[in-house]
Amino acid sequence: MLSLCKVHLCGLQCGVTKILVVDDEPSVRDIVRGYFEREGFVVTSAETGLQGLQQILETAPQLVILDVMLPEMDGLEILKRLRPHNKTPVLLLTARGEEFDRVLGLELGADDYLTKPFSPRELVARVKAILRRTDTRSTSQALQHGDLRLDPQRREVYVVDNLVQFSALEFELLYTLLAQPMRVFSRNELINSVWGDDFPGVDRVVDVHISSLRRKLGDDPERPRYLATVRGVGYRMLEARA
Repeated sequence: MLSLCKVHLCGLQCGVTKILVVDDEPSVRDIVRGYFEREGFVVTSAETGLQGLQQILETAPQLVILDVMLPEMDGLEILKRLRPHNKTPVLLLTARGEEFDRVLGLELGADDYLTKPFSPRELVARVKAILRRTDTRSTSQALQHGDLRLDPQRREVYVVDNLVQFSALEFELLYTLLAQPMRVFSRNELINSVWGDDFPGVDRVVDVHISSLRRKLGDDPERPRYLATVRGVGYRMLEARA
């Protein structure tokens, strides 16, 4: 069996994007496989949580499509075990109305989610957007803003030299703001940059993630150190303090 390193390098060097689908419904696995193989992806699958976790660790896919409700081990438990040591992008599939699972999944480090039943075309578009973001960040330089440091390659954020854990979407939001620290971003601009211009959500999703960023950064909204609200427009980074 190839080592994890060799498997991962082969996928990258050969230009092959490997996707793992973890879902206990054969029809879902077959539909997803068909759509992604037509797009040139290599698709493998697992039908239980334990099988999925084992394949993630052994075959190093470039992205995982992960159902939340799985036998043996659910998708949220898989995320807990993967993060923060494994940075493989994960898109969650959740049942319609399971808002708690979606929110918790994003907090645990999922990169995006779709609710069942879903459009296979939208799933392909979401996956491509995640992979574009991941590829861009992997070659980006670290960003320093006062005592705040973000490393895109390691996907790590340090505040006063302390490592702080962020969900994948929180990380992308902070990166977008830090990359142009004096620019005021509207909520729509942040949605387009982080979630993609086909995201069906509303402005409120940005406010929720900004609140989470502030909490993890230890930023008091009344006397902010890092993030400023520009009323009627959106958000920007404050000038870095010495």
